[in-house]
Amino acid sequence: MMKVTVRYIENNLVPGETVLYKTRLHWIVLVGPLLLSILLAALGIAALVGGSQADPGSESRIGLLLGGTLLLIAAVIVLAIGLVRRNATEVAVSNKRVLIKKGFVARKSIEVLLAKIESIGVDESVAGRMLGYGSVIVRGTGGTFETFNTIAHPNEFRRQVQQQIGAP
Repeated sequence: MMKVTVRYIENNLVPGETVLYKTRLHWIVLVGPLLLSILLAALGIAALVGGSQADPGSESRIGLLLGGTLLLIAAVIVLAIGLVRRNATEVAVSNKRVLIKKGFVARKSIEVLLAKIESIGVDESVAGRMLGYGSVIVRGTGGTFETFNTIAHPNEFRRQVQQQIGAP
């Protein structure tokens, strides 16, 4: 039996390590899938209504009913994919490292020891500043860097990393 782990970060801590701060993708990542789902659902409902008013037994009726049903199923799938994407991303600061995991089936994880972080930056758009999301850029020693987009509360995340780097 395959065990699905929802809390990747908690299950991958080393002895003596504790999570001090967690965040995830901002809810703004759901706006696109939600709008697309609403559009697909509206088209699906319109097709179902049109199909229910068409002549019984006609090919157009069957086509509209089938098309409407498929559009409603597509709307649910699009919304579900958006929710899974948001919930499958974990971002945390522990007392030893920064951990970021993206993905549910295919997974990408980045773990940077606090001692190896040279700098951490935040890039926020105007909308990001108003709504509380932005990109976090973690630069490690040797010039490596990772960028993580649409992270909720990016300045708090940066503050937590800086606080841990400065801690004795």
